[in-house]
Amino acid sequence: MGPIEGPRRVTVIGLGYVGLPLAVAASEAGFRVTGLDTDEQRIKQLATGCSYVEDIAPERLLAALDGGLRVSHDYAEAEGFDVCVITVPTPLRDGAPDLSYIESAARSIAPRLRAGAAVVLESTSYPGTTEDVLRPLLEHGSGLRAGGDFHLGYSPERIDPGNPRWRLENTPKVVSGIDTASLDAIDGFYREIVDQTVRVSSPRTAELTKLLENTFRQVNIALVNELAMCARPLGVDIWEAVAAAATKPFGFMPFLPGPGVGGHCLPVDPTYLAWQVRRQLSHDVRFISLANEINAHMPRHVVARVAGGLGRELRGAQILLLGLAYKRNTGDVRESPAVEVARLLTEAGARVRAVEPHANPAHLPPEMLCVELTEEELRSADAVVVTTDHDAFDYPLVERHARYVFDTRNRCRGEVVEQL
Repeated sequence: MGPIEGPRRVTVIGLGYVGLPLAVAASEAGFRVTGLDTDEQRIKQLATGCSYVEDIAPERLLAALDGGLRVSHDYAEAEGFDVCVITVPTPLRDGAPDLSYIESAARSIAPRLRAGAAVVLESTSYPGTTEDVLRPLLEHGSGLRAGGDFHLGYSPERIDPGNPRWRLENTPKVVSGIDTASLDAIDGFYREIVDQTVRVSSPRTAELTKLLENTFRQVNIALVNELAMCARPLGVDIWEAVAAAATKPFGFMPFLPGPGVGGHCLPVDPTYLAWQVRRQLSHDVRFISLANEINAHMPRHVVARVAGGLGRELRGAQILLLGLAYKRNTGDVRESPAVEVARLLTEAGARVRAVEPHANPAHLPPEMLCVELTEEELRSADAVVVTTDHDAFDYPLVERHARYVFDTRNRCRGEVVEQL
């Protein structure tokens, strides 16, 4: 079986932060794209041109829909695809990988898999998932053989929500296949969408590449977070130290401290690697375990610092949080340390209010009271905590009217401001 000649029909399973940008970009590249998602409410939103992903503007989505992009929750719409890309979630359940979304997608697409087509997994998982989990499900459900009848490979997503410089199209795309023909077919597909592809020898290598990238970030963020906890008692400004170190033109890459890590990747992906290594090799990846421990502790450290800064117990105090998303200028609250800070403050008896201009209110904890950032809110708060450094916040307003600010993101200045 040779490589696909000019694949034109593409199915993308999972229309979240990864799948929706891919579906839109593939449509813009001239493919006939069907986006599938089991969330019917999402499909209704998308069909009207309402984008819930900040990186896809409504006008861009509408143009793609006008150009032929179809969205549906019905797998029957995937019939006849040339390429199917799986971009479903891979959460942790009780500390172990939950691949049920991948397995469900594989079982649903397998009966519609035809000879000569290609299936690509983009969902983050441990090395071996493509060949040991996805492959047998596709072969069993289709009666076809991977490598002999259809192409199969893995290409890790590298979406960075809210990053205006590095988008899907201009970020190098790592691609792999279970054999040369699969690699050629998958590489050929992505080369029509992105500026540069990076071919690697196997899906296992590509799977580890993704985990390496995120583990690198998790470990280095944990390092600077631990130093931040030590720096203040030593009489050192950690922010100044990091900025000074960043002037070194070699051998150093700056990472900034914060209230923890969030999103789907950093709190989850390194644990996938640690879990697989422990299961297969009976070995503990100690850097990952320690980094997870440090970063998971940061919300408690923030709450302790706020209590110390107030000089009183938290019970009855009114706390205003600036930002609930895990990352600046996005609305993604998955695994957000800011949400954990809010929970811990509430648990301690504080009255918590939050300002969050980006997040969908439906994705926030139901008990969370969201307000506008006003002079009145600032004056009435015993403490203002900057948990997410959205550019939309009026930081000079905060500096003028807040009684006490605990800033975990180094955005405020003044006598009433205390930095992480």
